[in-house]
Amino acid sequence: MTPKERVLKLLKGEKVDRPPIFSGMGNVVKPVLDKYGIVFSRVHRDPELMAKAAIGMYREFGYECAVVPFDLGVEAEALGAKMNFYDEVEGLLYPTIKEKCIVDADDIHIPKDLAHTGRIPVVTAAIKALRRELGDEVAIGTYILGPFTLAGQVKELDVLFEESFIEPEKVSKILEKLSDYIVQIFKIYRDAGADYFTLREMGGTSDVLSPKSFKSLIKPHLIRVHSEMPRPSILHICGDTNSIITDMAECGADALSVDHKNCIADSRQKLGPKAIILGNFDPIKILHKGNARDVGPAVIESLKGGANAVWPGCDIWPEVPRENMEAFMAALKAV
Repeated sequence: MTPKERVLKLLKGEKVDRPPIFSGMGNVVKPVLDKYGIVFSRVHRDPELMAKAAIGMYREFGYECAVVPFDLGVEAEALGAKMNFYDEVEGLLYPTIKEKCIVDADDIHIPKDLAHTGRIPVVTAAIKALRRELGDEVAIGTYILGPFTLAGQVKELDVLFEESFIEPEKVSKILEKLSDYIVQIFKIYRDAGADYFTLREMGGTSDVLSPKSFKSLIKPHLIRVHSEMPRPSILHICGDTNSIITDMAECGADALSVDHKNCIADSRQKLGPKAIILGNFDPIKILHKGNARDVGPAVIESLKGGANAVWPGCDIWPEVPRENMEAFMAALKAV
C-alpha cells in the first residue's frame, strides 16, 4: 500500500497492511528546516516554504503524511486577532496571539471572501502545492481548532472560562457562530485538495472543564461541526479524556485522537473494536525529551493498548532530535 492508501483506508475503517505512523496535527522538525534552509518564523506565511517543510517530513523520515498549517492562529487571525510571529527572535517559537478581537457573539463577523482572508489562502496554496508534488503518494491532512478552543484564541481566556460556568448560554452563542465559521474553512481546505481533516478541541479536556460542562456546552457544537465538515474527520482532544471518551465518540467523527493521559485500553473497552482510536504516544516526554532507545517500546505499547495507528497525542515539537525521529519511524519494522 502507498502511505496515502494506508492512511485513508484506516480512517474509513478498512483493512490495512500495517498501522501507519502519521498525524493530523502540526509536525515539522529542525533537521528538515535546516536541510531546506527554512526560517521557522517565515514558514507560517509562505505557502511554498510551508509545503516544502511538510513534504520534508516524508522525504527525510518517511513520515506517512503531509500536514499544514503548523501553528494555531490561522482562524483567529482571519477573524481579526493580531499575531506575533517572533521575526526578531532566534530559535523556534510558534506564533502566538498578541491581541484578542471579540467580547461576545455580536463581535464575530465572518468575512464574505473567506478564502482570501488572512492566512487562509496561504494554507490553501500550500495544500495545492503538496498535491502537485506528492500526487497520490501521500495523504494530505489539515486541521482547525474546535469552537471552544478557537473561542479562547479570540476572546480573553479567563473571561471565557468564567462565562462558561455562569453564563453558558452566552458562550454557546459564540460557539454557534464559530462552528459555522469552522465548517466553511474546512470546505475551503477540502476544495484545495486536503484528504483528511482534524478538529482540535483541546479546550474541551476534563483538565479544563467538567465532563458535565463538556456534554452540555461543547458537545452539541462538535456534533454540528462533524455533521457538516468534510470526511474522513478526526476529533482530537488532548489531556484527560477518560471520562468523556464516550461523549467524544457520539460527536460523529470517523476517528478519535487522544494523548498519553488517556488510557487507550479502557477507551477501547468502552467504545468496542470498531472504533478508530489514534494516540496516545507522548510527543514531548518520549519523542522530544526521551532517549531514542525508549521510542520504539513506547510505539509498541501504544499499539498494544488498542491504538489503531502510531499517532502523536499533539504537535511534534520542532526540536525533536534526529535520532529520536529516526527511531520513531524505525519502530514500523517492529509493528
